[in-house]
Amino acid sequence: MSPASLTASSDVRREIPRGAGGRRDRIEAALATLDAESRRLERLGLELPTARCHEHQRYWMFLSALFALPGSAIERFTPRADASWPGDRIR
Repeated sequence: MSPASLTASSDVRREIPRGAGGRRDRIEAALATLDAESRRLERLGLELPTARCHEHQRYWMFLSALFALPGSAIERFTPRADASWPGDRIR
């Protein structure tokens, strides 16, 4: 399971929309699908995939909080394409 494709809407390789409305929709969709996936993984008793899913949720919650901040610096935020994913260290 690739960190970038835990769920289709939480794929970190996809660009985040520049507009505030599109960005909010993208983040909310990612969080909703990750919440459902987390519940599914917990029901199945899959501990490592559940931990990875929680990492993804924390990432998207961080982005939600970041983009909720007022200020033009946030509007210019563009994630680096070469940035490593924090879940890469969990094996």
